[in-house]
Amino acid sequence: QVQLVESGGGLVQAGGSLRLSCAASGNFIRINSMGWYRQAPGKERESVANITSGGTTDYADAVKGRFAISRDNAKNTMYLQMNSLKPEDTAIYYCNAEIRLDLWRYRELWGRGTLVTVSS
Repeated sequence: QVQLVESGGGLVQAGGSLRLSCAASGNFIRINSMGWYRQAPGKERESVANITSGGTTDYADAVKGRFAISRDNAKNTMYLQMNSLKPEDTAIYYCNAEIRLDLWRYRELWGRGTLVTVSS
């Protein structure tokens, strides 16, 4: 069974930093695009950042210059370095990935999420 597991969330003061990780495990051939999403209380899930298999990145305007997405293809792991955190960054952060299971099948997967709380 292929799954994504996030880690690294927690409570941090405004201005602080956190590093999230997302590890893929199971049987698959490769991981294509990966991304981080977040959902704040009472709001819809939104895209935070994404990265292609080749390393091309894209960020939401709200996090540009503060967050950095990266991946280690050898470890099947993606990271989100979050700096200069603000209370409005408080949310559950979800990992997303498009995974090639075999020569014929792709699957889009979501992790269960990790909570980031930024206190003012």
